[in-house]
Amino acid sequence: MKQELRVAAYAVCVRDDEVLLARWVDRAGAKRWTLPGGGMDHGEEPVETVVREVEEETGYLTEPVALLGIDSIRRGWLRRLGGPGDFQGLRIIYESRVTGGSLRNETGGSTDLAAWHPLASVPDLDRVELVDIGLQLWRERPPVGRSRLADPANG
Repeated sequence: MKQELRVAAYAVCVRDDEVLLARWVDRAGAKRWTLPGGGMDHGEEPVETVVREVEEETGYLTEPVALLGIDSIRRGWLRRLGGPGDFQGLRIIYESRVTGGSLRNETGGSTDLAAWHPLASVPDLDRVELVDIGLQLWRERPPVGRSRLADPANG
């Protein structure tokens, strides 16, 4: 069984009761909102990753101001040539603030749209679970940086 580990960094940017989100397009073309961020390059520091990824996906320059937590996901998958695979994703989540730049959409990447959304409207958005995990970490700031949404004991 092939194993794959992906480390990524994401930003929770909230201002004026709105959260900055990027719309992710999966391989099948489905579109869902997610936190801006993405995969860490080899040798890159996680804070550098989140700054780079937010700028790529939204046009904004940002500054991480707090480490909110680390979320871990694990999924089985089928490899292209058959046979099972075992994927683990470590998602490092920062609170970040916008320091410059201007809102724009990513071209040629994994997202196609960036926008501010009222916090109250987030439950109505078609979104990935990471949005809820990031916002819960931002609101509750658990001492060990783990969302109860990610806890298997919470079903």
